[in-house]
Amino acid sequence: METKTTDYVYEDVSYVENADASRRFIANVFVWMFVALGLSAVCSYIFAFNPELSSLLRDPATGRNNIMGTVVMFSPLIFVLLFRVGFNKLPFIGLVLMFVAFSALMGISLSYIFFAYSVGTISSVFITTAVVFGVMAVGGYITHQDLTKFGSIMIMLLVGIIIASVLNLLILHSSGLDLIISYVGVAVFVGLTAYDVQKLKRIGAGLEYGDATASKMAIMGALTLYLDFINLFLMLLRVFGGNRR
Repeated sequence: METKTTDYVYEDVSYVENADASRRFIANVFVWMFVALGLSAVCSYIFAFNPELSSLLRDPATGRNNIMGTVVMFSPLIFVLLFRVGFNKLPFIGLVLMFVAFSALMGISLSYIFFAYSVGTISSVFITTAVVFGVMAVGGYITHQDLTKFGSIMIMLLVGIIIASVLNLLILHSSGLDLIISYVGVAVFVGLTAYDVQKLKRIGAGLEYGDATASKMAIMGALTLYLDFINLFLMLLRVFGGNRR
């Protein structure tokens, strides 16, 4: 689930006051994002292929989540809400520890995909996601087109996807609608990637690199791009990972 972590308002994101500061800020954001993705990948793999750890989350006989598995699955959503509260109240190191814990829990909660899809499918979709994400991130960074209004449209579509997904899960149970949601979700998170990178570029230009605010904003920016990447990966997996185990 994608979330916005700041309410930064600006008029023209194509104008950058301090391009050098912006580049350093964006680089810091991506470093933290890569750390989070790496930690999530390791935790996901370990909890999927270590029987003892896997049994903590799922019943080995039925493959269904137990109470602990359900808690772990929904805990990342709680962390996202806590980030909003903790940004102003926690020191930088506290925010980092929460970010690391969130990344680990997200990875553990994603370990279920190894039971639904083959390793080959997951690997190929992950590589595809990385390429698409990278292209859109570069596009969002170098474009001179203001994506503010475009981003607002993407956020509205995201809300629609969430509502449609909940209705389909609880009431409709339509595989066709699920596929449509996945296609729309791919488009939304592709668009949000470009929008968020451009937004972070502008934010970074207005911060003094190295102070506490910039460091904490880098963590929040990494969280936003991490969520864009994970959601894009899951949507692409639903679209192209049709051959389930």
